[in-house]
Amino acid sequence: MAKKEYSFYPGCSSQKGASASNLQTSVDAMCDALDIQLNEIPDWNCCSASIGYGEGGELPRIALSARNLALSEQHNPGQDLVATCAACWLATREAAERISEDEQMMAETNQALAAAGLKLEQPRPQRVRHMVEVLIEDLGFEALGEKVQKPLEGIKIASYVGCQTNRPFGIAGESFENPVYLDKLVDTLGGESIPDYEKKVQCCGGALMFSEPEKSQELVKGILEAAHDNGADMIVTPCPLCQMNTEVYQDQINATHGTSFNMPVVYYSQLMSVAYGKSAGEAGLDGQIIKAKKLEDIAGK
Repeated sequence: MAKKEYSFYPGCSSQKGASASNLQTSVDAMCDALDIQLNEIPDWNCCSASIGYGEGGELPRIALSARNLALSEQHNPGQDLVATCAACWLATREAAERISEDEQMMAETNQALAAAGLKLEQPRPQRVRHMVEVLIEDLGFEALGEKVQKPLEGIKIASYVGCQTNRPFGIAGESFENPVYLDKLVDTLGGESIPDYEKKVQCCGGALMFSEPEKSQELVKGILEAAHDNGADMIVTPCPLCQMNTEVYQDQINATHGTSFNMPVVYYSQLMSVAYGKSAGEAGLDGQIIKAKKLEDIAGK
């Protein structure tokens, strides 16, 4: 497989010591196995996914992501911009589309960028893609399956897509109501998917987990119950916020509702890293709060 290069926007949560640092660890291991080179954008900044909607105004929100686009054009010309965080991908893609479709927004954004000595040169900024789009569209399931060294046999996995990689853009060719790319990936890696998992696009409550935890935890409870009722050993997701909300609040949900959830929630890149022969540490499994024991066992073989 020829090496493929992409301009890479890691996002805040994937940094060392941050809540999704194990996502970055596993993405690095996955890309190593697939001969993918991620060229990190120098001096990138927050995409404004959260603060941008806190009455900060549209232009500041767009300009923050546009700065990353401009830096990407400058340092990694001709390369698609790729993000692993669902919120980063959504915010950056929205900014790219708004700029390309609105001449006034492009002019105002470039005026803001000029203060930092930057300018968006392209009439239409480079493509903004989620890592799963790269895996599906540029490599394909057959090629992904060829790299499997340790099939994920004996693991039944519920594919939890969540909101942000599903709407408003979604993954090309996928149903908004029943996206199946994670199911296909699980099967490709030798695991057992749950095609009828009914909560795969249920919202996890997002940032409302801080302001209205009762409502958000009720949503998460439904996601976990559906996975449990379908016999899942674990949940897989492409979103750092979905991963955090469905994993770290299980104790609180148990205490409130008298349940006994202890369901591992992992990233697709962790599944892939283990299946590709990487160690538990290389797959970021040491960063789990609820240990994915069955994955660790396969990684240790």
